Amino acid sequence: MIDLNLLIALGTGVVVGVPIGMLLWNLVLARSARNLRALGDQSRREASEMIAAAERDAAVLREGTIVTARAEALALKEEAAREVERRREEIEKVERRLGDREEQLSERKDRVRAEERAVEQQQAAVADREKALVQARLDLGQLEGELQQRLERVAGLTAEDAAREVRQQVEDEARTQAAAGARDIKERARRDADREARRLLAMTTQRLAAEYTAETTVSAVSLPNDEMKGRIIGREGRNIRAFELATGVDVIIDDTPDTVVISCFDPVRREIARRALDALVTDGRIHPGRIEEVVAKAQKELDAQLTELGERAAYDVGVNGLHPELIRLVGRMRYRSSYGQNLYEHSKEVSWLAGMMAAELHLDVALARRAGLLHDIGKVLTHEHEGTHVQLGVEVCRRHGESEAVLNCIEAHHDDVPHESSESVLVQASDSVSGSRPGARREAFETYVKRLTKLEEIAGGYPGVEKTTVIQAGREVRVIVRPEKVDDAAAQELSETIARRIEQELQYPGQIRVTVIRETRATDVAK
Repeated sequence: MIDLNLLIALGTGVVVGVPIGMLLWNLVLARSARNLRALGDQSRREASEMIAAAERDAAVLREGTIVTARAEALALKEEAAREVERRREEIEKVERRLGDREEQLSERKDRVRAEERAVEQQQAAVADREKALVQARLDLGQLEGELQQRLERVAGLTAEDAAREVRQQVEDEARTQAAAGARDIKERARRDADREARRLLAMTTQRLAAEYTAETTVSAVSLPNDEMKGRIIGREGRNIRAFELATGVDVIIDDTPDTVVISCFDPVRREIARRALDALVTDGRIHPGRIEEVVAKAQKELDAQLTELGERAAYDVGVNGLHPELIRLVGRMRYRSSYGQNLYEHSKEVSWLAGMMAAELHLDVALARRAGLLHDIGKVLTHEHEGTHVQLGVEVCRRHGESEAVLNCIEAHHDDVPHESSESVLVQASDSVSGSRPGARREAFETYVKRLTKLEEIAGGYPGVEKTTVIQAGREVRVIVRPEKVDDAAAQELSETIARRIEQELQYPGQIRVTVIRETRATDVAK
């Protein structure tokens, strides 16, 4: 059973607790309402403050924007004012320039008008002068006619005769003056040319030193003993016959001790024979079969040496691009002589001289050297072919691709054809210098005497020549003429005529000077 006290207690608690709970609830509600009202008032205050602050910021911003806008507007206004001022100044400058130009144009117009008036006045004056000149010419023509009539009456000559006589006199004087002027110019040019040529030749020759040895037509071969002569001859002379047949030389065996002489006009064959005989004597085996073998070997060795000599000569003088056959022919010059002068050394010297003179005269040095080296190449072919060495040289060089300039230098170095270039003249001069240097060449006494005699005959065979004298070993001919038969102009012509005839009829090394002497002598006797 439920306890009654408990129930009472519960009932009492409920009766008492409900009003108290309601009271507490009301109190809580009242406090919450007060709190809410307080919070609402605070929020309203904060919102009012925020609105007031925003309104103050907006007012400040509005005032700053207005100030900035006013400042910018003021700046734009000032800039526009400055631009307007600048434009106004430019317009004023343009207006001033236009004003100055108008003033200048006005002044020019005034000057042009003044000049036009002056020209009109000058034209009027010229017209007046022309009229006066025409009238003066008419008057002068009348006076000349009257004067001519008077002169004809006084002189007894017509105007045509007088004009002819005056013209003839003027022509004679002009001819005499022209001849004298031409003679002076020619003498001056010759004197200057001789001086420059002597300087150039002296300078080039002193830069070149060459040795000369006289070439002969025999070669001597030394033997170890005289018994070797018998072995060279062989049984019944078969060895020496086989040797002479294989080499084309003559072997001279005489009483000269330990020496055998080889003779031949062809230096190349003579050199082959000398080498072959040296080899046979050194080897000791001498018989026809061995002779043919040794001669063939000597021929092969000499051919190789000829090519080497040609290449060395081309290298020494600075010539490139020669055909191999021309190289071999240049090497063969080593065993060829002209008037006792070695052709190999002569050709190199001509090449050097021509090149140095071409360099001094600013000409083609390569062409001068090339033509100088090849100018006498035909001389190595004269023993084997018909024709002069000039013709043979031109033919072989043309066949192996040499230029026309080189061919002209070769063909013209003895004046067979006209010179087509300055280098051709230099090659001819170098050839003369090389051949005429002391000791370069030798000639037989009979040939020398014949040449001197022929010089005197040529110089003395002209009218008016009184005496001829050959001096300086045939380098100069002096011709003395009679002054009453040969005048100065004729003396000059006579020297040129004699010189050209000597060139055509004589062969000689170097140059020959022809001097014609004309003098007048007055002689009287005091008693």
